[in-house]
Parts: sequence; structure tokens; C-alpha cells
Amino acid sequence: MEYKRKAFDILAKRVREPRRFIQVVTGPRQVGKTTLVRQVMEECGLDSRYGSADGASSFGDQWIRQQWEQARLYWHTHHEPVLVVLDEIQKVTNWSEVIKVFWDEDTFQKRDIRVVILGSSRLLVRQGLTESLAGRFELLEMSHWTCPEMTQAFGWEPEKFLWFGGYPGSASLIHDEGRWRDYIYHSLIETSIEKDILQLTRVDKPALLRQLFEIGSVYSGQIVAYSRMLGQLQDAGNTVTLAHYADLLHGSGLLSALPKFDPNLIRKRGSSPKWQVHNQALLTVQDQRPLTTRTQDPAIRGRYVESAVGTHLLAGRFDAQYDLSYWREGGLEVDFVLSRGDEVLAIEVKSGQYRQAVSFSSFRKRFPQARTMVIGHTGMPWEEFLSIPPESLFG
Repeated sequence: MEYKRKAFDILAKRVREPRRFIQVVTGPRQVGKTTLVRQVMEECGLDSRYGSADGASSFGDQWIRQQWEQARLYWHTHHEPVLVVLDEIQKVTNWSEVIKVFWDEDTFQKRDIRVVILGSSRLLVRQGLTESLAGRFELLEMSHWTCPEMTQAFGWEPEKFLWFGGYPGSASLIHDEGRWRDYIYHSLIETSIEKDILQLTRVDKPALLRQLFEIGSVYSGQIVAYSRMLGQLQDAGNTVTLAHYADLLHGSGLLSALPKFDPNLIRKRGSSPKWQVHNQALLTVQDQRPLTTRTQDPAIRGRYVESAVGTHLLAGRFDAQYDLSYWREGGLEVDFVLSRGDEVLAIEVKSGQYRQAVSFSSFRKRFPQARTMVIGHTGMPWEEFLSIPPESLFG
């Protein structure tokens, strides 16, 4: 599994070390979390126990107790380290408090029981970690598959990634577009919304959340205010509700509402969002036009390229630890702004020369420390940009 080798190396190293922290692996559905952890279990040299709460959630926290007691029995019998893996943990009510009790008891009794927990709902996992497990965990966030990973695993060229994105399970279906669409929609989108949001979080207007996802995906790479989107939604709502639902979609690895880059937090929070899918497949599946029509239209193609750059930058945040936003003042706009500490990088995608020069000039006047980068035209080809890790953009 070389295409997720970095995550594998990090997790394998951590579970081999003397017991220090609970290891938490989160990420969207179908990005290989369970496969990764199973491979770590096979190679780490520890006695390992795996259990999934998918199907066991009706047992509540008793399921966690059963898994943990089996590990304790092994420890008492062999006095050797044992690894416990708990998958889909967000489906168990009160999971974080139960784990805290067992972890603290083992710490006090000096039992070397090492723990990895996995979850596909980042918001719920993070909430549990913050509320009960502060100071007891390390986080490993997995992203959607990037273009180089799809190339390494399936021999895809950037052009194919541009239209079909990075879901490894869908790679064998792309030659049957109808079947591919059904898989993306029913097995990925609907499953993520139903199981990671609606079953685990209070959502008063499920239809509105789904509509927001559909419209936001169609507008991927574009700035659209919540107030404007309300006019296109069939279900009644308000901007506060839409912003909350956007947070839920972001936490499930589906759709993000990128804020405007602005040091003033009040203006930043009140800005119109730039919509960005986390995977190109989520844009393509909402576009009902034939693929041949889209590939031959320069305007449509340009939108897809900008969205693909956005997905690449979203995936890179976990390793490089930067904030991702956009910038706009009047008619001037910068497509993406990466900020980490005092470092700021402004990126323009496939823009005309005039817009580049004027927008970048205005941006640098406002933020003199910023660097600028052009993708497309006279700048770096977008295919090349998708092949480099975003962390390399920082010194």
C-alpha cells in the first residue's frame, strides 16, 4: 500500500513505541483507513484485536467493554503488549468517556494495552476527544486519494483524475459511466450523509442539507453567498442553518465552504464562502452533461481544473498544517490563499494575464509578506502541480 505509505509508517511507528497515547485515525469513507490499520496490525509484531462498531452500535458502550476485557485477559495471561483496534467508534454512544475510564485504569495498573480508534465522522470524533480524552491521544488524519496515489495504484494520468477524482473503489467502474455514478452516489455520498451525519447528529431539515450539498458541489470552485443559495433551495432555511450544515458536510469529508482570507475574524466569518468539493468525483456526479461535452468546453474544463487544485490543497492540509481560503476585494480575486503562521501563499489558477497581474499586485499591497504562484498558462502546468505535495510549497 505504497500510496498511503507515509500514514502507514507514522502509525506503525507509534504502535510499536512504549504505550503513551491513544492513536486516533480519522478521515472520509473509502480512503483506506481500515485497510491501513489492518496492515499495521499484520506488521507491528503485536498481538492485535480488531472490532468494528458498524453493526454493534446497538450494544452501546458494552461493546467497547467486551473488546477491552479480551485484551486485558491476554495481558494478564502473557504480560506482553496487546493492540486493540476499535473501528467506526463514533457510532457508540458515550464512547470517549468509556475509553477514558479504561485507559486511565490501565495506566494506573501499568498494563501495556495499546489502542487505535478509527472514525469517519471527524466532527463527532473530535468532539469526543476534546470532551473526554484531552492529553491522551495523537491524531492521524487521512485525506482523499491524490492524483499521484491514483497514478501509482491504478496507472491514472492527471486527465482521468480531473474527471473521476480519487475514490479507489470506483476505479474499475469508470468505463461504465452510469454504473460509476450509481456507485459514487449511493455507496459514498448517501452512505456518508446518512450514517455519518443524519444518524449521529441532530439535523432538523435533512432535505435542506442534501440540497446544500448538491448545489455546493455544482458550484465547486466558485464564491456563492448563503443568502444567494437560499433562493435556489426548495426547503426553507436561514443562513445560520446553512452554515451549520456546511460544517457537517466538511466534517464528513464531502464539501467545504472556504472563508475569505482576512486577518479580521469578524469580516472573515461574515464573508461569502467559496465552495469546494473534497473529491472531484463529487463534482462530476452532480453534473448531468455528457462527459464528452464537458471535456471539450474550455470554460467547463477550466472550472474542473480549479476544483481539482482545490481538492489537492484540501488533501494537503493534514501534512502541511495550513489554513486554506480565498481572497476577493471588489472585482479582484485570488483563487486560493494558503497561510501557516507568518507564511502566506496566494495561488491563481488558469487566469488571464491581466487578472493575475492586477489581483496579485493588490493582494501584495495588502499583505506584503505574501508569495504568489500561478498554475496554468505561463505558470506551473496544473498536471505538474497535482503531482507535488502541498507541504513542499512552504520553506
